[in-house]
Amino acid sequence: MSLVEHLRPEFDALRARYPEGFDSSLVLPCLHRIQHERGFIAAEDVKPLAEYLGVPAIQIEEVLAFYSQFRRQPVGRWYLQFCRNVACSMKGAERLIRHAGDKLGIRPGETTADGRCTLDTVECLGSCGTAPMMMVNGRYVENLSVESVDRLLGELE
Repeated sequence: MSLVEHLRPEFDALRARYPEGFDSSLVLPCLHRIQHERGFIAAEDVKPLAEYLGVPAIQIEEVLAFYSQFRRQPVGRWYLQFCRNVACSMKGAERLIRHAGDKLGIRPGETTADGRCTLDTVECLGSCGTAPMMMVNGRYVENLSVESVDRLLGELE
């Protein structure tokens, strides 16, 4: 049984909350639920979800490509996402990304061999006033410095 079939009762309950004809509006909440269950959106999830919602598979692929919160592969226990947009970059984000990668022995898009940490970059996390910043498992960590990154990495178990 596919994960989409397993989650179908939850998807049906979501569908009941939307007006008829708005099934494509369920793409985001269904993808969030799949990711919550599996930890990422697998390639084999796209076609069954598209069929369930009655939308083209490319629509789901476009959503997955656009939104950085959706992961297409497993990530480590700690998912570190550094913002690299203009405000963060101007305040040293690129240097901090390199520093974190050197400390972990990985580059953006990679996971440590022990599966503990995945390092990634995102275009913008919308916290320009507290740049440079990152998210750790969905939690904002702001006003970063080399020292605060070192402290944070030391606290991750």
